[in-house]
Amino acid sequence: MRMSDFVVREAIVPNLAATTKEAAIREMVESLRASGHVKGNDLEDVVAHVLKREKLGSTGIGRGVAIPHTKHSSVDRLIGTVAISHQGIPFDSLDREPVYLLILLISPDNNPREHLRALESVSRNLKDDTFCRFLRQANTREAVWDLIQEVDQKSG
Repeated sequence: MRMSDFVVREAIVPNLAATTKEAAIREMVESLRASGHVKGNDLEDVVAHVLKREKLGSTGIGRGVAIPHTKHSSVDRLIGTVAISHQGIPFDSLDREPVYLLILLISPDNNPREHLRALESVSRNLKDDTFCRFLRQANTREAVWDLIQEVDQKSG
């Protein structure tokens, strides 16, 4: 699975304003709402679902990366977005370091396999130090999208 299959280009947040975990998640879900992929009346419920998942264990996987995710009945296909925090956000990460790169995934309730494939794809790509370094330096939606397409080509 390629990241460009589920990342919503118009929802990429190249300069995340948030300074807390909850605010970052809310800003990312809002970007998906603004791009027409999350209904306005579902915004708070989607945020609540993502935060509930975070209570089970932080999705801050270390090395400045977090992959918040949830399943929600309001989406009919897997969607996601990428956000970059240039100042770093405390995210209760495994290594206790701030998070700079966030990839949010929201999938339908009825497709756990696709959800796992997306998590696997994101995790694999975020192990690439060069990809992460360039993502952290990106400051436009287009630059982030170009990097996603480039990493998709490399992974086949």
